Amino acid sequence: MIKKCLFPVAGYGTRFLPATKSMPKEMLPVVNKPLVQYGVEEAIAAGLTDIGFVTGRGKRAIADHFDVNYELEHQIMGSTKEQYLESIRGVMANGSFSFTRQTEMRGLGDAILNGRRLIGEESFGVVLSDDLCVCEEGSDGVLTQMVKLYKQFRCSIVAIQEVPEDQIHKFGVIAGEQIKEGLFQISNMVEKPPAEEAPSNLAIIGRYILTPDIFDIIENTSPGKNGEVQLTDALLTQAKDGCVLGYKFKGRRFDCGSVDGFVTATNYVYENVYK
Repeated sequence: MIKKCLFPVAGYGTRFLPATKSMPKEMLPVVNKPLVQYGVEEAIAAGLTDIGFVTGRGKRAIADHFDVNYELEHQIMGSTKEQYLESIRGVMANGSFSFTRQTEMRGLGDAILNGRRLIGEESFGVVLSDDLCVCEEGSDGVLTQMVKLYKQFRCSIVAIQEVPEDQIHKFGVIAGEQIKEGLFQISNMVEKPPAEEAPSNLAIIGRYILTPDIFDIIENTSPGKNGEVQLTDALLTQAKDGCVLGYKFKGRRFDCGSVDGFVTATNYVYENVYK
């Protein structure tokens, strides 16, 4: 069905300077694992084992993390410290990893388009690592929930959640008809609207399943503010010409693109997952 997942990881992470001056924000640790590894684990659990990264300059650490470090492994082999590598070894054993570069920061839509060479002409998942999604133990992860919906509806799906009015301007926001509990057929999407102009309080978060026609739509989508090509604009075209669903996922999402959200996520994971 769906085997590939794209991770756009080319951003500068300016809200975490100076830490991100020399390291990717996706490698910031939430307790003992880098943020990007949580997203990759979620994708692999959903059956999306072909992982593609759209990277940029200064992102070598991401590729190194999903590769063998022979010197380190030799030094700790047979010691109690070797257990700390179990999670990343499991990821590496179950996933395959490929990389391409976004040479210029031109928005999420452009990053997705750059990933076409890794995805080909098939449906695929997208994870924005800034959004850490945690579900109850024993329950499906967000991407697993969405893959099950895709098998039923065979169209693009975006994860959504209700957000407070004072946060609406930070998100793409949808409007649509509820076709069953928690599932909406989208009729309108607006990127980062003022609260008074937002069509609803249902915001798009960083989990998507996209059908391959999205690539041609992005190619024909004009840049918007700051010369960026918005995925939201391409998805709106897709929704008007066909079908895009919004899914109120089961689970909790942390905005690890902000310092406050990152600290909250770290505290939550330490108290509820790590211990």
